Amino acid sequence: MQRELFQFEADFFKALSHPIRIGILENLRLGDRNVNELCQLLSLEGSAVSQQLAVLRAKNIVVGIKEGTKVTYSVRDPLIFQLLDGARQIFDNHLAETLSQWQEIKQEISKTRGE
Repeated sequence: MQRELFQFEADFFKALSHPIRIGILENLRLGDRNVNELCQLLSLEGSAVSQQLAVLRAKNIVVGIKEGTKVTYSVRDPLIFQLLDGARQIFDNHLAETLSQWQEIKQEISKTRGE
């Protein structure tokens, strides 16, 4: 059972592992959107956006509601935004740590050169 849970989690994160899918989610953070709106916001072709929406739908990350000839997409669970925010914070922390280490290295190099 634990193995299946790990596989489910891995598949969920795979669904998030594409820049267009992240862009779609970030734009849905601002409200429900149809494919045309997402295409304009992301500067992408409809086929690219539709393909990535299909992946997000398959993993129940987004849902689509048909309104006439258009389908409006929304995030199924707003907790996804907390997950994205948490990931961004981890990246920011890592970047800050890397920059700090780089500054220390630069200072050491300057000292050895007598600058």
